[in-house]
Amino acid sequence: MAAPSFYTELPPFDELVALAKHNPEAFAMLKRDICEEMILSSSRKMQERLWAQQSHIDRVVRSCKNADHANVKLMRELSAQMVKFQNALNSSSADDTPSPAADVIPFHRYRPHV
Repeated sequence: MAAPSFYTELPPFDELVALAKHNPEAFAMLKRDICEEMILSSSRKMQERLWAQQSHIDRVVRSCKNADHANVKLMRELSAQMVKFQNALNSSSADDTPSPAADVIPFHRYRPHV
């Protein structure tokens, strides 16, 4: 699927809070739809990894007792991933041979449509 030329605009924060409080099913559906839109807008190569990551996030959130608990657990998950990323960036190979050159793919700037 080709990347969409636009993204769903998030409602203002206060509206999201009210939606989550008064209609949690609609809030969950909006969240799911936006996550799906973002994943489908990525390259096909990345979609499988992103679906797996989203599934993991959903499992973590389902295991939580409340929103604060979910925030703490997700922050721990993110911190652990950042440590792994930092270690990967800072470590050199065991035999100090240079790594093969990588293909650098530029990010496309998001331009909201008005």
